[in-house]
Amino acid sequence: MDEIGREEEHEIVIVGGGICGLATALALHRKGMKSLVLERSERLRANGAAIGIQANGWRALHQLGIDSILRQTALPLQGARDVWLDKGSSKEIPLVTGESRCVKRTDLINTLAGELPPGTIHFGCEIASVKLDHLTSCPILQLHDGRSIVAKVLIGCDGAKSVVADFLGIKPTKEFAFSAVRGLTNHPNGHGFAHEFVRMRKNNILIGRVPIDDKIVYWFVSLRLTPEKIVYWFVSLRLTPEDHAKISQHPKHIIESTLKSIRGFPNEIMQMIESSELESLSFTHLRYRAPWDLLLGNFRKGTITVAGDSMHVMGPFLGQGGSAGLEDAIVLARCLSQKLGGVDLITSESEIMMRKVGEAMDQYVEERRMRVLWLSTQTYLTGLLLQPSSLLVKFACIVFMVVLFRNPAHHTRYDCGQL
Repeated sequence: MDEIGREEEHEIVIVGGGICGLATALALHRKGMKSLVLERSERLRANGAAIGIQANGWRALHQLGIDSILRQTALPLQGARDVWLDKGSSKEIPLVTGESRCVKRTDLINTLAGELPPGTIHFGCEIASVKLDHLTSCPILQLHDGRSIVAKVLIGCDGAKSVVADFLGIKPTKEFAFSAVRGLTNHPNGHGFAHEFVRMRKNNILIGRVPIDDKIVYWFVSLRLTPEKIVYWFVSLRLTPEDHAKISQHPKHIIESTLKSIRGFPNEIMQMIESSELESLSFTHLRYRAPWDLLLGNFRKGTITVAGDSMHVMGPFLGQGGSAGLEDAIVLARCLSQKLGGVDLITSESEIMMRKVGEAMDQYVEERRMRVLWLSTQTYLTGLLLQPSSLLVKFACIVFMVVLFRNPAHHTRYDCGQL
């Protein structure tokens, strides 16, 4: 672990070493701007097993200069298919315009980190609080171990429960009535599945299967979180609801409970989940920021802003959460470099520096707000259609979807622009 002094001053500090945090650091590095990434874990983390990246995400990866590396790790998808096991029917889904692949999160995280200068990422740095220096108005980060860091620019990429977002006064995330179990299964002799995204539905349970390459398959199970299921998960593991994140520390129990929940699905699905790699398993209670909070929220205070899930965590129904974070990284780095290119943030006059950073962040927020608002609205309406609700609510959701999103795959055509 790289050591940080008891109190240090840095130009740009990024909180969170996930996909968006590392992508932001890399985008800044490509523009000649140095940053420090603070990650609370003791190593790189890749929660969620894999990530679907559609055409807009590959445009962002191209700007970061790592698209060709990642294409070697995942095969392109040729189509998609919905299967209703209750009805015994299936439906082919037209392949969206452009490139679509499913990438292991470890491959993406390791590739991003591998392109950064040595010493950029500091592990074991959990943020306790953020405050402003009463003299300089610079943000000060207080770490749990007693250390403090002064930043000229602070970017929160610390996820749905972001400390930085809390400091900005962004409203707390809300919960869907769903949980998601995700994992990877390795078939040493080849899985034999077509290179397509398959979704199977039965008894209000959705199971997805996506080949990454000829041997590795990514899968997920989306379950409605009924009171009975919540009691089963927490009582059997002797956890409180506040400790739900600890469920992922019990991979064998995740498999056992998931198999119990999906009885009646095809044997190949049951075997795929039973044979999954234990270290890849995760359990997540799906959360989101409401579209109206994104429309009205304040995403900048002084030289502090947020990106990725810290700004716009959304359900996985469009497969755009990770790609939206990659877009954030490109846009934020571009805006900062346009205003601060060649400026030494440590030695420059504080008032001028803060004005330029503020202008850059306002430009970033303005450019990203409507993009993530539309993504989150489409995701929110899709989630409402899937979770228990009245016929009136479902009818209203369908009307809004038809009116606002006549082309449901239009979101993949977005281009975040050049870095």
